[in-house]
Amino acid sequence: MTAELVRGQNHTLPQTRLEIRVSAGSPVVAGATLGDEQGTVHGIEWIAHPGSPQLPGLEVSKQAAADHRLAVDLDALPGSVHRVTVLLALPVGVGGPVRFGAVAAPFVAVTGLDGTEIATFTLTGLDAESAVTALELYRRQGIWKVRAVGQGYADGLAEMLADQGVAQAAELAASIQEAVARGLARSVAPPPPRTPDGDRVRQGAGPAPSSGGQPPPVPAAPATPEPLPGPISYAHPRRATAPPPPPPAAPSAPPGSPAAPVAGDATGWSMDERLYNQIWGMFEDLARATAAYRSAVDFAESRMDQELDRALSDPRNRIGGAGDRAREAARSKRDELTDRAREALDRDLTQLAAEAAVVEPALPAAYAGWANPVWHAYRVPMEMPMALRIGDLHLPEAAELRIPLLVRLPLERGIWVDSGRTASEAATLLDSDQLRRLAMETAVMHAARLLAVHPPGEFAVHVIDAAGSGAGPLAPLVRAGVLTGPPAAGAGGVASVLAHLTRRVDLVQMAIRAGAADSLPPDLDTGEQLLIVNDFPHGFDDRAVTQLRYLADEGPSVGVHLLMVADRGDAAAYGPVLDPLWRSLLRITPVADDHLADPWVGHAWTYEPMTLPAGSRVLEQVLARVAEARRAGGR
Repeated sequence: MTAELVRGQNHTLPQTRLEIRVSAGSPVVAGATLGDEQGTVHGIEWIAHPGSPQLPGLEVSKQAAADHRLAVDLDALPGSVHRVTVLLALPVGVGGPVRFGAVAAPFVAVTGLDGTEIATFTLTGLDAESAVTALELYRRQGIWKVRAVGQGYADGLAEMLADQGVAQAAELAASIQEAVARGLARSVAPPPPRTPDGDRVRQGAGPAPSSGGQPPPVPAAPATPEPLPGPISYAHPRRATAPPPPPPAAPSAPPGSPAAPVAGDATGWSMDERLYNQIWGMFEDLARATAAYRSAVDFAESRMDQELDRALSDPRNRIGGAGDRAREAARSKRDELTDRAREALDRDLTQLAAEAAVVEPALPAAYAGWANPVWHAYRVPMEMPMALRIGDLHLPEAAELRIPLLVRLPLERGIWVDSGRTASEAATLLDSDQLRRLAMETAVMHAARLLAVHPPGEFAVHVIDAAGSGAGPLAPLVRAGVLTGPPAAGAGGVASVLAHLTRRVDLVQMAIRAGAADSLPPDLDTGEQLLIVNDFPHGFDDRAVTQLRYLADEGPSVGVHLLMVADRGDAAAYGPVLDPLWRSLLRITPVADDHLADPWVGHAWTYEPMTLPAGSRVLEQVLARVAEARRAGGR
């Protein structure tokens, strides 16, 4: 039976291998400290946090997220540890909430490895605090217990660490927040909040694990300005609050066997939305299944090491072959546990592979790869889709199982195609010129897809190519006539394009705030805008760099988006001034790289960029139809 704790209450833990699950209405940092009998933390090596996520018997998430799973093996903790304190903090400097009073009350659950809840605690009553001690696991007279704490700190992570006796708490807190900022920069943005009944509805699946009563409430969406008439609404898609229609029924399956996969096996108002939710469900399923497998393997290795240490420390096992038998028994148990974990993972992978096989052919053009036949039957759409595919993701445990990487439209953040040779291991095998060309070709393909999925005349593409080095890859866009003008070259061209887009952002922001759509100049294009910047910072002075940062920060909310093709090393002279710019962009690479993290458990996923089939002319055909539709619409 689950114990629903209130502040100060404790509960005995019936087992020593646990998960601590955290749910919050906004991304939070989760960490843990180890303390002695007095609760003193003896150094940074006793603290698990996103920059150093693993300690003996303890593992925390590598990044800020709205949901966390912390793994705890109390038997594997050092003997001097008598207390494990779970900490939560709001990330700083990323534009999110700065106090817990502005987000939904965090919900913390201590569970067994099978998901069975042991104790839960909802952290209510928080206001100005930006960090909080959620709960602690402590040992008294050989028995482990959990206590609900809920102690908040208005001065944040530094004050909380100092309260536990950590030396140089301010410096450590700053390093943790920097690690979090780096993690958020590489994280795939989570999908929008789920409907009340949940978006992931598996046909034939059993009931979801209990969450100990009602889950924490999802915060209301922030108020947005009243959209202006016409095509100038830049609000991100919002769904009705009523439950959407149920997903289609799956074909019946024999009792005890997995349900047959169905394309659109998720809730949603349209088939596109069902497929979108289904893909995110597959992404989450694979992330969590792999996390469970890795956790089981780590436990098996840890258990074997402990049994070997105990066996070898016993003098009786040093004669007569007893030591060899103990080693063999420990390795046999390790192999048995590992094999069982792999069998469970393989079952999940088989189901996901079958699902992917029926989902991929059913995808609309915006979600489909270039090799999908849907692109050969492409027609210019009449409305913008929910999302756009920008590549695929996979994990080493199942490299053949690819999950489409979808980003919501309109884009919530810009994109950076990293053209540096140090960007990934694969990039080091290419020369600089080849890599820069591949990066620009990647940007052109993304620009073409963005043009293709928008209605005629509602998406415009500007290009800054100060040195003219991107002329070859840009040729398909130039020949098709789908750019707003020739690629801007030289310092003068850079200044002209940036001034034009900065003016547009300023005017639209003022019009939205004042509710004065009629005041916009008649020549202002109110459609979505994309700026491709090649070889940054070539051709940029300090003023141009400032304008570019402004567009990256303020542009997405009013329909101006950034697509950078750059090697960060080329801009090293600017030092940390440009760090916020790089962090604000979703970094992708022109070659495979394992730099992206999921928003659930923080795995490092290998990103595979979009590629055209060899010899295919589908890109030119799509751009020709876009250009034809633009001419027919008079734009």
